[in-house]
Amino acid sequence: MDFIKKIRERAKASQKTIVLPEGSDERVISAAEIIAREKIAKVVVLAEKENLEASSKLESLGVQILNPKTSPKSEEYANLLYELRKNKGMTLDKARELVEDPIWYGVLMVKNGDVDGMVGGAITATSDIFRPAFQIVKTAPGISVVSSAFMMIVPNCELGSAGHILFADCAINPNPDSEQLASIAISTANTWKSLMEDEPRIAMLSFSTKGSAQNELVDKVVEATKILKQQAPDLLADGELQADAALVPQVAKLKAPDSQVAGRANVLIFPDLNAGNIGYKLVQRLAKATAIGPISQGLAAPINDLSRGCNADDIVNVVAITCLQATQ
Repeated sequence: MDFIKKIRERAKASQKTIVLPEGSDERVISAAEIIAREKIAKVVVLAEKENLEASSKLESLGVQILNPKTSPKSEEYANLLYELRKNKGMTLDKARELVEDPIWYGVLMVKNGDVDGMVGGAITATSDIFRPAFQIVKTAPGISVVSSAFMMIVPNCELGSAGHILFADCAINPNPDSEQLASIAISTANTWKSLMEDEPRIAMLSFSTKGSAQNELVDKVVEATKILKQQAPDLLADGELQADAALVPQVAKLKAPDSQVAGRANVLIFPDLNAGNIGYKLVQRLAKATAIGPISQGLAAPINDLSRGCNADDIVNVVAITCLQATQ
């Protein structure tokens, strides 16, 4: 069974509830129908029902359709938002105004425990997805920064876990410091655990392996590895490692013979966004790899952002991943 089929089957077994706030978009409606038909998750779509041609079909499949402007829970969510943000200048009137926005309404549903996660971004900018997420859901305990990961599935490859390798951070943090890198590694390990059925083996990447080069950029990764091992001693992690030492057993024997991770890493933590973003795109294009993501990580509850070029199947897959994150 391939990765996509497996995550859909595992999501189906979890039976989580996911809100899709962009019910005005045809791709979202098509995705909601697929999710409901295949019973991948329970779905809530935010839309004006009277303007939604597919409302009867969706409701017959068990999809719940809510309009934030007329929902009986809007006042409850406005009060919740006010209480959460009043020390930051939030007024009740402003909270009532924001709750009418489907993105804010969806995030408040997550915060209130009425749904297990949210998937948006088909027609909404990334910043507009994460602004309410940062303010309302916030980061998970012990995690200092929200980050992103891409699951890279490389055809005809035995590296990583049979060609499955998780890359982070590739989309959010331009230049994380050592503490943030350690936090990103912990979040990415949790993402791996939610998606895969084997142990994460984390390589903290650099242009140096075990002191082969001296530079402040290397020092950042060395310090991040120390912090990671202090904060999460049960994780299998090592650094600093060059990419070939992290992935290729023959190279690992030469460059890091005593490492438990070198040569068998399946989680790669890049030192900055330049490296992470360039790295995943090179692997995607040159190795003809499938890049699934960005997968948001580090929030107290899963909220995932879509590419605005996504199709209905992409949305279904991200919903399945969100279900598994909620289970984890």
